[in-house]
Amino acid sequence: MEQQLLNIHGDLIERCKSGDREAHYKLYKLYSRAMYNVAYRIVGREEDAEDALQEAFISGFRNLESYRGDAAFGAWIKRIVVNKAINILKKRRFESMPDDDRWDVAEDSEAAEYKEELTVDRVKHAISQLPDGYRSVLTLYLLEGYDHQEIAEIMGISESTSKSQLNRAKSKLRDLLTVKV
Repeated sequence: MEQQLLNIHGDLIERCKSGDREAHYKLYKLYSRAMYNVAYRIVGREEDAEDALQEAFISGFRNLESYRGDAAFGAWIKRIVVNKAINILKKRRFESMPDDDRWDVAEDSEAAEYKEELTVDRVKHAISQLPDGYRSVLTLYLLEGYDHQEIAEIMGISESTSKSQLNRAKSKLRDLLTVKV
């Protein structure tokens, strides 16, 4: 029964493997929106997310024979999307990681209050303002559910770097969402 759940679109996948372009389109339509969102949360730019999405589906369709069906197709294509998004970040690199002291907490010990009400849009906007490395680790950990070991493998960093980047991302996000009074 579990195998049936994993292969919910098995017929479409088989048709894709045989070169059916309509099946490719249907499979793309089923997963493209969710995969775009994954890519966007990592790269933070619409055009880069679109590039990651297209590259991932092209790669996925070209390598569909390697899909064994031991995981859901969505999980398989998501891993490709994440890797393509990370590759785009590596190419981009014009936003280098800040120095350790760049984001030091202000010595002012006054209480912080949230600016306005916290909304999903405010949080999304604040996340988009994070440097690439911070945003990537935060997204992979909090939104995509990867652990630090998986993030380290995906991004080619150490686990301790992943943990450090997550803590710095949370701190910077908190700063973006609060104001000193």
